[in-house]
Amino acid sequence: MMTDRKYAEMLTPDNAVLAMIDHQTGLMVGLGDEHPTVLKNNILGLINTAKAVDLPSVITASMPQGPNGPVMPEIPEILGSEVVEREGEINAWDSIAFKNAIEATGRKKIIMAGIVTDVCLLFPALSAVAEGYDVYAVIDASGTWNKTVQEVTMHRLTQAGVKVTTWASVLAELMNDWRHPHGDALGRVLAEHTTKYGYVMNSHFAK
Repeated sequence: MMTDRKYAEMLTPDNAVLAMIDHQTGLMVGLGDEHPTVLKNNILGLINTAKAVDLPSVITASMPQGPNGPVMPEIPEILGSEVVEREGEINAWDSIAFKNAIEATGRKKIIMAGIVTDVCLLFPALSAVAEGYDVYAVIDASGTWNKTVQEVTMHRLTQAGVKVTTWASVLAELMNDWRHPHGDALGRVLAEHTTKYGYVMNSHFAK
């Protein structure tokens, strides 16, 4: 029995791009599947992971001058990327500017997070998979209205072949080995953005 090897292929700093979709203030205020402080920490953990390994990133926002509001300011500040402001497309993949920015990286693995999970993450993830991209949906750096909506969306993502994951799992996969050139920087991201394991890492760095 043959297995599709793409499900076992690992992320590396050289084969992936980060897509941060619609982490906008007007959308974030209505989320109910995670505590706001925890969600913000997870988002920061993900983007600092990308920064630590110099991962290319694409940020987009849906009509930021409207009720959705601007992107969480830390995201473009930390990643150093301009925000692709969509004119009205709900599915970010329908935005030529967004899609072109992904394609320009030449990378086929997309680490993707979005708010809300069942629209802003789901739709471009499905579209990207349909065009042959390998999408990693970072659920704990995304958010939606409640746990039921989150769970239903994860089912649909996996049915389509999207890899559902978490930000710390992405970090560990990118690192692969503590002796990796980025191992120290990634360890410090863990120390800053995890709780109990963060105590362990801080003790280690204090030696």
